[in-house]
Parts: sequence; structure tokens; C-alpha cells
Amino acid sequence: MSADEVIALPPAFSGQRLDWRDLPRHVRDRINALAGSQVSAETSATSGFSPGFAAVLEFADGRGVFVKAVSAEQNPVSPHLARAEIRVAGTLPEHVPAPRLLWSDDDGDWVLLGFEVVHGRSPELPWRPADLTAVADAVGALADVEPLPGHDLPRIDDVLAEDFTGWRRLVDLDEATREGVVARAGDLGQWARDHHEKLVLWEQEALRVCAGDSLVHGDLRADNVMIDEQHRVWLIDWPHAAIGAPWLDWAFMLPSVALQGGGDPVANFRSHAVAEGVSDDDLRAVLAGLSGYFVSSSLQPAPPGIPNLRRFQAAQGVATLRWLRDLS
Repeated sequence: MSADEVIALPPAFSGQRLDWRDLPRHVRDRINALAGSQVSAETSATSGFSPGFAAVLEFADGRGVFVKAVSAEQNPVSPHLARAEIRVAGTLPEHVPAPRLLWSDDDGDWVLLGFEVVHGRSPELPWRPADLTAVADAVGALADVEPLPGHDLPRIDDVLAEDFTGWRRLVDLDEATREGVVARAGDLGQWARDHHEKLVLWEQEALRVCAGDSLVHGDLRADNVMIDEQHRVWLIDWPHAAIGAPWLDWAFMLPSVALQGGGDPVANFRSHAVAEGVSDDDLRAVLAGLSGYFVSSSLQPAPPGIPNLRRFQAAQGVATLRWLRDLS
């Protein structure tokens, strides 16, 4: 992968976004009412996968709010994710580096969320060592965090129970489709075919390994990270949060880091304290589950509003397989 391809990766895989004028009038009126002022300017978000509206809105009273607005018309899953993000916001301790939810609204069709604005930037791509170190430290700090008492976050092993069956599901595909998977993955595809029985066995251990009591973001990539002027890292977009093993976010993130010029995941994973005590067997199980999820998901039709998601999942599947092969 060339440097140009690495740099182009996030915008190439972003969701289809709405502008302020694309929102129905009643939705715009509701946002103004929730903010207590009238919108005077917008700056649309340029990264991330979710379709719908996502922008920093400036209001006539001088305040800024990062606003998300989604409905099933853009994508049938988006409202469910937005509702999950509202629930998650009430479970995060104050010291978690996540933008604070200021207000929300749900009329059964449109779900609206207003967050404090983080003034910063996405990590530079290809990844710079200083950015990657700062993000790794922020991700590692979650290992010591538990959600607020009384939370209703799910267990990540329950969340992933169906997702981490990808290698088993591939058995049911017709031969032509399996051969297509192998061809797209090159030498790694052949390695996966030669080791399919082992991949299934490792995958079956993944849920046990994922269990734990730490806060897990569950969907970290460069587009879900912001770095402010003080070089403080903010982790954004939390609808997939759960409780699980403290090292999962770092492991889940590293395939995309490798795709975006951040270096070898084998070295990156073991270089951080959060990986201490994680056996190769446990890591192998999780990587088998993750690679099977990416590979099998990449074969599905593109979800509405996110036309290039499957291509990105295929790339992540190859990156995870490469890490798994090198570990084995």
C-alpha cells in the first residue's frame, strides 16, 4: 500500500452525509430549540462511517455544538446506534476522554444528539509515532476504567457471540465464493484455506477470552479519535461500548493502524503495557474471531448509506489475517 493510498483511506470509506439544508424543517427547528439559539453556521464532519447528519453547528449566541441527526431513511441501523450512544453517555465516568453529551431527542423517527465540541484534529496519516503513542496511552488507560455503578452496558462476549462465527459461516459458502475470498487475499487467502480448521478452533475460544470487567469502546480507528491543541486524545463515537477484557480495544484497533501506515501490529501490541500478561494463545483466539468477522462481513451487500464499508472490512480482514499468520 502506497503512502497516497494510506492517506486517502478515511475519506474513501466515510458514510454519505447530509447537510443542514437536507434536514427536514421540523428537525432543524427541534435542534434550534434544544440548543436554545438559532444556527448561524455549520462545519460538516469529514470522517467516520455513519450516514446522516454530523457537523459542528455554530449558534447565534456564540456557542458551538457537535450535532448528530439520523433516521432510518439514511440507514435502518443508524437510529439504534444513536440511541445506544445516548445510553452509553450516561455510563462513562468523568475522567474518560469522551465529549460530553449536552442534550438528545428521539421522536421515534429522528434521533438527535448534541455533544460538546472538541477542538482538534484527527491523527495524521500515515500515523506519526507521537500520535500513535498518545492514542495508545489513552486506549490503554481504559484498561483501568469501569463504567459507572448501575450501568446497563452489555458484556462484549455477548455482543460478539454472532460476529465471531465468521470462519464457521464460510464453510457454508459455495466453492466459487470461497475461491473468490482466497484470490482477493492473495497468499494470506491460501494460508487461511490451509489453516481453516485451526481458524475455526481458535475462533471458538475467542468469546471466553474477550470476557472481562473493563470499559471497552469497541470501535476504535483513526476516524474515532481526536487530538486537541494540548495533544490530549479524545475517543469519540461510543455506541458499541461494552465491558470486556482490558486489552481488546488496542488489539481491535491495530489492524486499521497497520493499514494506515502505523507499523507492525505484532510489535505495536507487545510494546504497550496493556498487553502484559496476554498470552499468544488468547491473542490468537481474538484475532481469529476478528479476522473471521471482517472477512465474512466483507462478503455481504453494502449497507444503505455506506457504499464502501465492505471494501474497508475486506482490507481489515487481510491486515488481521497477516497479524494472525505472523503470530502463528
